[in-house]
Amino acid sequence: MMSLTLPFLLTFLALSQAQPLSDDPPQPSTTICIVGAGIGGSSVAHFLRKYSPESTPATDIRVFERNGVVGGRIATVTVAGETFEAGASILHPKNLHTVDYVKILNLKINEPDSDPLSLGIWNGKKFVFKTVTLSSDVPLINKLLELPFVDTLLSLFNSARMFLRYGFSLFKMQNFVESAVERFLNYYKDTSSRPIFETVDEMLQWAGLYNLTTRTLHDELVDAGLSNLLIDELVTVITRINYGQSVSMSGLGGAVSLAGSGGGLWSVKGGNWQMAAGLINRSDVALHLHEEIKSVADLGDFYELNSTKGNSYKCEVAVVATPLDELDIQFIPPISIPERKMQHTYTTFVRGLLNPAYFGLKAVTKIPDLVGTVEDPSLPFSCIAVLKKHNEKESTYKLFSRQPMEDTLLDSIFSVRKETIRINWAAYPHYHAPEVFAPFILDKRHLYYVNAFENAASTMETSAVAAENIARLILSRYFGKEIVNSSNLSATSRGEGTHLDL
Repeated sequence: MMSLTLPFLLTFLALSQAQPLSDDPPQPSTTICIVGAGIGGSSVAHFLRKYSPESTPATDIRVFERNGVVGGRIATVTVAGETFEAGASILHPKNLHTVDYVKILNLKINEPDSDPLSLGIWNGKKFVFKTVTLSSDVPLINKLLELPFVDTLLSLFNSARMFLRYGFSLFKMQNFVESAVERFLNYYKDTSSRPIFETVDEMLQWAGLYNLTTRTLHDELVDAGLSNLLIDELVTVITRINYGQSVSMSGLGGAVSLAGSGGGLWSVKGGNWQMAAGLINRSDVALHLHEEIKSVADLGDFYELNSTKGNSYKCEVAVVATPLDELDIQFIPPISIPERKMQHTYTTFVRGLLNPAYFGLKAVTKIPDLVGTVEDPSLPFSCIAVLKKHNEKESTYKLFSRQPMEDTLLDSIFSVRKETIRINWAAYPHYHAPEVFAPFILDKRHLYYVNAFENAASTMETSAVAAENIARLILSRYFGKEIVNSSNLSATSRGEGTHLDL
């Protein structure tokens, strides 16, 4: 018996010595808590998973969302069976992170509309500028107007009318926007040549964008050679639509607003919120819906997050991915961030028909598809846009305003109103120059703030850009890891495929 047992024991001992790690206890996992399940929070989770080297210790990610759905300020409404964006609505063809999200999540897009909306600029008394549209009560003529060359001729005619009014300032505005976009593209460079930024200031300075946050959009455009007429009319219409603010807003936010009025704009079919949902689903996170965080306490080796449900969570790293300006989260010890006012946009959806008499017109067909407004405190709305024409007697409209739209006001603007939906968004910061930025790192340790970047510009893409930097900060500062990926974008989003032409 001894001769049989001894070789077995020797073999067992040899194997156990050759694999000394097999008996060691597993390393405890690190928990990262993210407050907010919008595009910022979901992007942090995505980039943490994407950039983590295999040697990084096991990491648990928890995402907390006070609402019952993900998406944050990206949401949809349903009117007459149709789904429309209620919050962040459009994306630029050079928003390379969100272009990449669409690809990796296999989402479908709403193609850019080949038939642009007719535009009218309303000053409260009259349309100071309108693009021309063609329509007729005679069916045969309408058939002729649908021929492709008619649209081309009409587009050329409207371009000529716009040039006659605004002149070469239009090209100067385009150059101003393209210059800002080209500098923003620095944020997509390979991680090997792109620093990790600990402050918003250095992130903007590195890309050559910081100076745009120190001056108003008006001053930047005057220096760029734009006419006062273009600034007061078309530029103002755009900033009021996209940010609910005037040309006195800071220059970078204004440049982003102007970029959001160009061609090739797109959205996700079924709702942009699907990007946030998809990133969370593929990032192996524990999602806590209907759970609002009421306090974050630094207890030395970890943070303790307490929720309104009475639950407590321990996290080695905590990330705030929602604006703190109108939230009541208690930080222990207290944090210090610059005071910031959020710009509220009141979004009103109406299914019905506009009243032509309100605009001094005789027929609803004479009202432009998009009614923008000049800067005048007495004007009750920033814009009115047709979202869907159901038939000759009914359309769905979207209105932006700085104050709630009361029923009496809506009844004067609309001759028919069958359905009304109102939403109050704390949509973006109220921009003013010079901008002052909250820190990315809210304490001396590992409490991070994605939305510090919003004072530069607030879009889905800027949230993703800031989130990527936060993820790199965490991996570098907490784990001491280098980002080994040579590029953070897929071949398609770098322009080697079709999505860049969205």
